[in-house]
Amino acid sequence: MTDRSELVKTRRLVVKIGSRTIANDPTFPARLAAQVAGLAEAKCGSVVVTSGAIALGWGRLGYKAKPREVALLQASAAAGQSVLMRRYDEAFGAVNLTPAQVLLSYADLADRERLNNAREALGALLDAGAVPIVNENDTVATDEIRFGDNDQLAAMVVPLVSADLLVLLTDVAGVLDGDGQRISVMSAHSEMGKIEVSADRVGSGGMGSKVDAARKACRSGAAVVIAPAGHPNVLSEIVAGADLGTLFPRLGLPLKARKHWIAFTLRPKGTLLLDSGAVRAVQDGKSSLLPVGVVGVAGEFSAGDAVRLVALDGTEIARGLTRLSTADVARAAGKKGSELEASQGAEACELVVVHKDDLVISG
Repeated sequence: MTDRSELVKTRRLVVKIGSRTIANDPTFPARLAAQVAGLAEAKCGSVVVTSGAIALGWGRLGYKAKPREVALLQASAAAGQSVLMRRYDEAFGAVNLTPAQVLLSYADLADRERLNNAREALGALLDAGAVPIVNENDTVATDEIRFGDNDQLAAMVVPLVSADLLVLLTDVAGVLDGDGQRISVMSAHSEMGKIEVSADRVGSGGMGSKVDAARKACRSGAAVVIAPAGHPNVLSEIVAGADLGTLFPRLGLPLKARKHWIAFTLRPKGTLLLDSGAVRAVQDGKSSLLPVGVVGVAGEFSAGDAVRLVALDGTEIARGLTRLSTADVARAAGKKGSELEASQGAEACELVVVHKDDLVISG
């Protein structure tokens, strides 16, 4: 899909708003609500992924600048979250829509049962005609505040609600080329080269994070548009097919929700180095990874953890869930037949390091 007219078929939208937009433009929630109401009349449900709790909170606590310490960031989030939701509650109430706060942390999405609970809750809210307002639970989060951002959270929410469009709002026209000109359409597979991620005292993301989030969302079957938050009626125009921002067209066959979770939500705890034969077998998509194809292992992981599968040149070729621990993989690596049985026991010939059903090819 490179024709923006396809966007008029959108029936479920996820839109992400950054801290800078929320902190600098108090009128934005009302403009957003009016557009979401218009989309609702056209039978398109919306989920809002919002930053801003920390940005709205640190000044209320008397801090002269955004703090760096985790405890102060958590305190800022606690002080700002009520302000953030009050703005959304007033804005959506004015157009007869009900906003519903949903606070998520990485731990909620990394655990399969909790992730499914989140999916069901979001689905129930959308079925009831409410507008879920999703934010990271920064008051209890630790490493998410330092390393995560809501662009990535938005990409994870897309498969949870079966969205067919993700809009990432920013303060520039879209993805810009080397001459500073907006790129209208860009493939999720394209090589961008290095994208500078601006140091922002208000927000935590940048264009690099948005492009990465776009690639992840495209793998779940959604189209993605990175667009300027300050443009009037930005959502309405995008869904109407206007040439606004940078479009990442949806890809062919989307990843199933579980494989999307393996590839993009779970954080790998280790790395398996594969020989050339194993690389070919894994990339073919029809074979599990056996011990004989493993030539090296790094990290500390247990059975069931996510791991990266890399070629000898360091290229990541896949991610998956390992069925063995670090020590077991190290003992079995490179062995087969009687040699494997001697080191692992009589049942070793049945060993699989990563089953094909738990493998997701990168790219």
